[in-house]
Amino acid sequence: MDWSDKVVLVTGGTGSFGKKFIRILLDEYRPLKVIVFSRDELKQHEMRQAGFDDKRLRYFIGDVRDKDRLHRAFNGVDVVVHAAALKQVPACEYNPMEAIKTNILGSSNVIDAALDTGVSRVIALSTDKAVNPVNLYGATKLAAEKLFIQSNSYAGGMTTRFACVRYGNVVGSRGSVVPVFLKQRENGVITITDKRMTRFWISLEQGVRFVLRCAEQMLGGEVFVPKIPSMKVVDLAKAVAPRAEIETIGIRPGEKLHEVLISEDEARTTVELEDMYVVQPAETLWFGREWEKRGKPLPDGFRYASNTNTDWLTIEKIREIIRPIEEAYKQGTLE
Repeated sequence: MDWSDKVVLVTGGTGSFGKKFIRILLDEYRPLKVIVFSRDELKQHEMRQAGFDDKRLRYFIGDVRDKDRLHRAFNGVDVVVHAAALKQVPACEYNPMEAIKTNILGSSNVIDAALDTGVSRVIALSTDKAVNPVNLYGATKLAAEKLFIQSNSYAGGMTTRFACVRYGNVVGSRGSVVPVFLKQRENGVITITDKRMTRFWISLEQGVRFVLRCAEQMLGGEVFVPKIPSMKVVDLAKAVAPRAEIETIGIRPGEKLHEVLISEDEARTTVELEDMYVVQPAETLWFGREWEKRGKPLPDGFRYASNTNTDWLTIEKIREIIRPIEEAYKQGTLE
């Protein structure tokens, strides 16, 4: 896909992912226009002040809960990257209807607006917490995934296609545990919920580049899952503060010991490529079996989980990855 003649809109465009995505898109892919769609005027102002003042940028204030505003913003748009969501697990648990309104109903509004205005491609960001969810955030993202995948059947003869990208914790994103550990280090005590806990990890830039690749390759109906390493949360604590005391405080409500990116049931319709997995839709009214020609099926009983992953980050590698975040924290430039 040639991005040079494309108008791209990013919902949640002022977030950590949105800003990184827009910077790489502008610098390397040179699209015709990029629309930053978000609800916070202050963050849009701060984004401009931080150097996002390119003449190809347009700033739209709006909320994905507002279908009329989405219709207006989507006019003339070719590609939509849907990154807007309520993401904090405790906040979603305490404010369940707000999470449903943004993550589920907001996704439905994005789909309707894309279909009505003729957007060609829509790719939505999901999370490992959507697989066998135990918290409301994961449940809302699972519902959003189902909406996006099934909406391909509503497109009929239109060119609009929908797909999802699903990955794990993002290093250095807003709300990441790394800044929390850096602050706790000052007091000499790092708190973790359970020493057995493992997580998938991906950098912000890796996530952005993966979304760009998937947007180019999507046929409609896929859930793209990158092959990424796991890490032990206790190793992260040791990497951030090797001389600090580690205190175990117990698992919080809605938290898992280990995360899963592909369940055993999904594995039956998933193909493996060199650096990613593609979960194909169960229904194929709009979808051929092109991915089966490119990849190979997974073995019976396959499950892609953070504790059984074959790729692990060592403490030394974690230190290397978090070094830029640590420098930004020291300089006071970390978001």
